[in-house]
Amino acid sequence: MNDRPHLADALRRQAEWCARLGSPLYARLLHAAAEDVETGGPAARVLAPHAQDPPLSMVSLRLMGAVHRMVLEGRAPGLAPFYASVTQQPLDADPWPAFRDVLEGGGARLAELVRRPVQTNEVGRAAALLGGFLALAAWTAMPLRLLELGASAGLNLRWDRFRYGAGAWTWGPANSPVRIAESFAGSPPRGGPVVVAERMGCDERPVDAETEEGRLTLLSYVWPDQAERLALLRGALEVAGAVPVRLERAGAADWLSRTLATPAPGTATVVFHSVVMQYLTEAERARVEALIAQAGEQASVRAPVGWLRMERGGEQAEVRLTRWPGGKEELLATAAFHGRPVRWRGSPAA
Repeated sequence: MNDRPHLADALRRQAEWCARLGSPLYARLLHAAAEDVETGGPAARVLAPHAQDPPLSMVSLRLMGAVHRMVLEGRAPGLAPFYASVTQQPLDADPWPAFRDVLEGGGARLAELVRRPVQTNEVGRAAALLGGFLALAAWTAMPLRLLELGASAGLNLRWDRFRYGAGAWTWGPANSPVRIAESFAGSPPRGGPVVVAERMGCDERPVDAETEEGRLTLLSYVWPDQAERLALLRGALEVAGAVPVRLERAGAADWLSRTLATPAPGTATVVFHSVVMQYLTEAERARVEALIAQAGEQASVRAPVGWLRMERGGEQAEVRLTRWPGGKEELLATAAFHGRPVRWRGSPAA
């Protein structure tokens, strides 16, 4: 069975998304890798064991993350000069020959890295979620109990320790190493100080942001020519060292079933996630939604519940909030898949 056309198509589709989302380096490399697959080059040999992997396993991004990891580890010195993640002045030349050399000589290390799942913790998405958190804090006048699904390293569980800006408007600690500038296109959300009572999350493969292995894992999946995303991640890793969270290795539904079993009077429970649902099976998604709805039905004025999510809505992501008691759902904002720019539509707390 010839799987090369299938693999080449996957690489080209990802190349188009990288071009749209502002990574000309990855767009160029993925197009070249697609041609290399079609001609039976090293890209074909590296990817051959994964030709039948499910589409949502993102084999194209696994390949790019694996090579980036080798650059970060110092195993690809010929490619490193093209990667802004490790050099301040990347070469303005064709990176494909050096990339192809890594594929040719990557050996067992590259094969092992390509098998790993994509593991991202996109800090810019905190800007899209911010307005929902502010709305819930204003509506309930209570500390927030944060429960994140697909939390990865839990960086966005520290969203209140980031600094956001839009023109003259700012929110968050002025000394934060995470500066999410120009967060909003148009009017930003409104809200005052927020108290976070608890920070918990789950992930099937949680990442420890306080270890070198965890930091390298997260950095390797950021596109290396997107310097601002890399700066946000590095700042968030610094915050993670000062703000503890509790992460569990668990599936979303199983973890929610345990965590939501007991109400938490005096706090507003917020279940939130960003670009997670597409990676769950249909059965898992249905169970997660049922568990949140059940918790909502049991909510009270003393123990309110909110469901805040940023998920795919066509060409952009949509930020939606459902709050109980009442079960009112609103579309709060639209956003790019990496977060900014966020178009805020209005707060349900207004």
